[in-house]
Amino acid sequence: MSETVETVETHAAEPAPAAPSLASLDTLRTVAARILERRARDPFANPVMAIAMRLSRQLDDGTITFADIAGLIRTLRDEALIARAGRLRRYVGLDNPVPVEARFEELAARLVRPDPQDSPVPFAQFRRAVERARFSAVFTAHPTFAVKPEVYAAIAAIADTPGTALPPIDSHRPSPPTLDDEFIWATAAMSRGRDAIDRLNRAMIAAAADCWPQSWRSVLPCPITLSSWVGYDTDGRTDIGWSDTIRLRLRMKSLQLSRLRTQLDTLDDTATAALRTRLDTALDTVAAQIAACPSNPTPEQSADFARALIGGASDAIRNPDDLAADFNAAMDALPPAGQISLATFRAGLVGHGMGLAHTQVRLNATQLHNVVRQRLGLTDSPEHPARRRALLAAINEHLDTTVAVPVDIGAILVEQTSAARLMMTVAQIAKHIDTASPVRFLIAETEGGYTLLAALWLATLFGIADRIEISPLFETADALERGAQVIEEALRSPHWRAYLRRTGKMALQFGYSDSGRYVGQLAATYLIERLRLKVVDLLVRHKLTEVEVILFDTHGESIGRGAHPFSLADRLDYISPIRSWQYFLSNGLALREESAIQGGDGYLLMGTERLAEATIATIAAHAFSQTLDPKGPDTDPVYDEPDFSADFFTAVATEMQALVEDPGYAAVLGAFGPSLIDRTGSRPPARQSDGGSVSARIRHPRELRAIPNNALLQQLGWCANTLQGLGAAAARHPETFDALRDDSPRFRRALDFAEHALAHSSTDVLRAIVVSLDPGVWLDRADHATDPAHRQALVGVARALERFDLWAITQSMFRRIQSDHLALRVAWPDMPQMALDTLLLHAIRIALIDHLWTLSTRIPYFSPRHGVTREALDDMILRLEIPTAQRVLAEAFPASAEISQTLDFGEPGPQMQEASYSREHAEIFRPIQTCFDLIREISIAVAHDIGAFG
Repeated sequence: MSETVETVETHAAEPAPAAPSLASLDTLRTVAARILERRARDPFANPVMAIAMRLSRQLDDGTITFADIAGLIRTLRDEALIARAGRLRRYVGLDNPVPVEARFEELAARLVRPDPQDSPVPFAQFRRAVERARFSAVFTAHPTFAVKPEVYAAIAAIADTPGTALPPIDSHRPSPPTLDDEFIWATAAMSRGRDAIDRLNRAMIAAAADCWPQSWRSVLPCPITLSSWVGYDTDGRTDIGWSDTIRLRLRMKSLQLSRLRTQLDTLDDTATAALRTRLDTALDTVAAQIAACPSNPTPEQSADFARALIGGASDAIRNPDDLAADFNAAMDALPPAGQISLATFRAGLVGHGMGLAHTQVRLNATQLHNVVRQRLGLTDSPEHPARRRALLAAINEHLDTTVAVPVDIGAILVEQTSAARLMMTVAQIAKHIDTASPVRFLIAETEGGYTLLAALWLATLFGIADRIEISPLFETADALERGAQVIEEALRSPHWRAYLRRTGKMALQFGYSDSGRYVGQLAATYLIERLRLKVVDLLVRHKLTEVEVILFDTHGESIGRGAHPFSLADRLDYISPIRSWQYFLSNGLALREESAIQGGDGYLLMGTERLAEATIATIAAHAFSQTLDPKGPDTDPVYDEPDFSADFFTAVATEMQALVEDPGYAAVLGAFGPSLIDRTGSRPPARQSDGGSVSARIRHPRELRAIPNNALLQQLGWCANTLQGLGAAAARHPETFDALRDDSPRFRRALDFAEHALAHSSTDVLRAIVVSLDPGVWLDRADHATDPAHRQALVGVARALERFDLWAITQSMFRRIQSDHLALRVAWPDMPQMALDTLLLHAIRIALIDHLWTLSTRIPYFSPRHGVTREALDDMILRLEIPTAQRVLAEAFPASAEISQTLDFGEPGPQMQEASYSREHAEIFRPIQTCFDLIREISIAVAHDIGAFG
């Protein structure tokens, strides 16, 4: 055992008979501050472990109780929540002294007259500016529903109105949400977002009416739109069937119709009578379609639904144009103020089609490859470079001759391949629900042009090639490195070029999730920006500059998923830097941006009416920035140092990739597995194939999904996917690193991620976790223990950890992280450090884990139950798989042995005794559960502290 660990544990194990009770938070803070001061003098001391051991001893001897610990956690958690609400308010710009309504009006006025002293711009120019979608906020249901709905509501309320009292909520932990829960929460946020967009559009319409009174009625602004893939994302999921997707899409349609119907109630009844009648009929029809849509479709139910869907399509209104005549008649009958209101309502309808938001479906590239293999017999793997050219030639030949086939619900019902089933589902939506709006078809893990052509072939086969926007997702390190090659492979196909020209759009998706966890967030943004610039060159080379480029950045709400930590304005500038904007515009390419609003943390951006307005105002200012404030050539000095940038971000990526492959990294992630966190979405936290599962022991980070992976790093107290490699990169160019931190806005925004990560990371926390996995430390503690029973418990934990066998590789991994961190401290001596209260949360949790593990050594021996041995149970408990362990214990040691006294067993029996294991339940099993519940409550507090989950 190293000298460091020996010294740490010697300090931690010092008897302190006169130590004050740590039940008071003020006392705990004072004691912790004193321990931290000693850390400054003693390089071998670990303050986190020292605090944890003091708490653990006081739990053991009864100086403090679980109720005391719960009180400490509750106070720290609630203070973190209130601070989080304050950051949210600042993040969206709600503390801006200019009211949002005035910001909308000022923006609209500048679009009419960029210079107040000049004449208005030509009417046609104004229309071009406001009628083109410039930005879309895309609502996703990624699993970040990390707290109860009422807790999210409290955060939003406090952010909206500082000083709002936090309601008493005992636990913030969520219940596992269903897909329907996620849909309800998403649509509530979307509705507030749509209200804010209406206010923006109304300001534009009013400005046009004031300037062009004879022609303003033709203006239909839609610069900001909303989209959603909630209920349509089938990547890695087997629980969303075709009927679920169609049913939720019909509900989105119903919400859109209901929205318009409610808006019409604010206008003159006579003028809008025809419109209201049409909408009432449509709402009744859509309600019947939803009622007929089966949850678990049988052939008979599916046929009934198909007839309801198709037979009612006309009454249900499939296109906003179907209402054009009624809108025009109502406009003629309304007074001026009512006309502006109705024009606003119509703009919202036309801008979003027959849904509360636009539709985006998603699947995996492998699913597409499977259907092509089955239907066309192209069995070669597109992953083999030697076969790629032949596959591209073959799919192009099929595109030459493919003829569309009819599709009905019956075909969906019998289709076995998920990609074909999803494309057929999209076809039904496009034919019978909304004929106006294209559907985005997102393809995860696209690593070759063949995948895009396969999607085009499938869409052509089902007759909807011109109704969908096929979009590859570039997220993995390989995809980002090869992204330009992937696009060029597709562009060499005349079919792909013709498809782009017909639709007028090329959609691309960039992921900050898997890219960040494999190459590091800082390197990911460099690779994504580089790929953006290459896209311009490719389109110019292939003479496709008339095509609008849609760039969708699927970051999340945390730094681990690429969300800028300090402001929404910086977030938008970070994902869309000025240099790439200018490169698109200077080459004559129109650009539309899209950005993820990731559930449920992201829904807070539109958690109240005022938050939504501030969010939309910030987005609108960004979307029109190049129009209203055209900047000269970007002079950011980071672009004058291309060799530095390439070397710096390559060093970050290299170090992060090495960490990912380090067995100790997977070991420390898998030591507790996903057990530190509650399930926060309807999608499984671990990656799995259809019908398959993963081992409870994480062998490689790829076995976890990105969000749980990131969440575990937060809980382990080290945001590795944001920090690893930064020290090595900075050490290579310390002077340039220091200069660009001060002088480069682009580089500074990237380092903001590191700054936030450093404020929520501590090598002391990570070291304490690694130390707790070392059986030698537990034996040292046993050597110092004076109570024989406690000594035996410590020895029992040590034996279990020996079988766990994680110490050597986790310690080696820790040295890798520590070495890089030391290099960063040299280059960035004033970098942030973890706050005391955050450190206390981690220390309290380590104390609880310590207490839980030692309690578990008192579990009586039992014979194997369903293949679960005592050793297997010990492994479960070490991994904190307490719900599973409790089920085993409940069977092995039933709490009640009562048998009904009313039954006649044919002969006299003994007096019924009290349950045999009531003492074990009271003294061991329930305290273990209490420890576990408190451990997970701390995880919520840590998420509040960092500001997002995962």
